[in-house]
Amino acid sequence: MFALRNHPRSPRRRPASRSAEADREAFAARVCAELADDLPDEDLTQDLDDCLDRYELGSKPRCEEVEYLEMVQDAIDRIERGR
Repeated sequence: MFALRNHPRSPRRRPASRSAEADREAFAARVCAELADDLPDEDLTQDLDDCLDRYELGSKPRCEEVEYLEMVQDAIDRIERGR
């Protein structure tokens, strides 16, 4: 007899609870706020991935550019890891 979990009609995992989703959103907002404290307003948008997509290489001095890109990518990574 096969396990029920392998059956195509077996119950699926329930989505994350609303409080877990709210916790993730609050963490993401906290990370973005920390980043906003370190960067000028014109350098950030609501979506950090959008910041990277829209960034024009060479628009800042090289040392600032590297630091900016690393900071935004680090914030994205922290949000994805959840810590």
